[in-house]
Amino acid sequence: MDYLLEKLAPTFDSIANGILEVLLGIENLLSAIPWWGYVFLVGFLAWKATKRLCSTIILPMSILIIGIFGLWELAIGTLSIVVAAVILALLMGVPLGILIAKVHCVGPIFHPILDAMQTMPSFVYLIPAMMFFGLGKVPAVLATLIYSLPPVIRLTALGLKQVPKPAQEAAIAYGATSWQLLKEVQLPLAMPTIMAGVNQTTMMALSMVVVASMIGAQGLGQEVLLSINRIDMGRGFEAGISIVIMAIAIDRITQGFARHLDPTKR
Repeated sequence: MDYLLEKLAPTFDSIANGILEVLLGIENLLSAIPWWGYVFLVGFLAWKATKRLCSTIILPMSILIIGIFGLWELAIGTLSIVVAAVILALLMGVPLGILIAKVHCVGPIFHPILDAMQTMPSFVYLIPAMMFFGLGKVPAVLATLIYSLPPVIRLTALGLKQVPKPAQEAAIAYGATSWQLLKEVQLPLAMPTIMAGVNQTTMMALSMVVVASMIGAQGLGQEVLLSINRIDMGRGFEAGISIVIMAIAIDRITQGFARHLDPTKR
């Protein structure tokens, strides 16, 4: 640890500055949207994803509960950390999943690493994040990223491996290149499984917000932590319900879009 901190300190600072800029940009964008904008946005996405009147009404109305609790600003802070971690996870996880599916010798190398990432206690991820990047939102994003990365990698690789062979052989017979085969056949057919990976990655990122609050990440997780320290049941219940509401809204919308992206159900 001492050697890495001494030799690679400028590299860690550059990574932290880059992540902080992305995080602040996302947070400023999310903060610029008024509360009623989120209500309409969630309602619109719920209708497009589910085509159900019940979901279109209940999901936007549940968002109002967060504001009624007075936790809107903290929810935006939590959402910015989750969005930043999920974006980084997708940028890293989807290419790695494609690599595992395409190159057979890569899978045996990555599978034990992914197993360790999924079984390691989430508190352990705070130690290297805190040692290399200090306290605050940047190490919280990195710890959340590591914790939530495996599902999108695994499900991307699984979706590509489950693409029917006849569809691939037909595309090759018509002269498709490897890139065209991936872009036009394999990724579209694997998209429902990939979207399931996006869904699971987002859920795991949300489940990490309370743990990340221990190293300075603000937001709803900090409220839960403070309620534990002060044995304030009501305060913890309100913050916990707010996290659940965010998770349910994201889960229903992403699952709905995953069903729409399934070519076999069109």
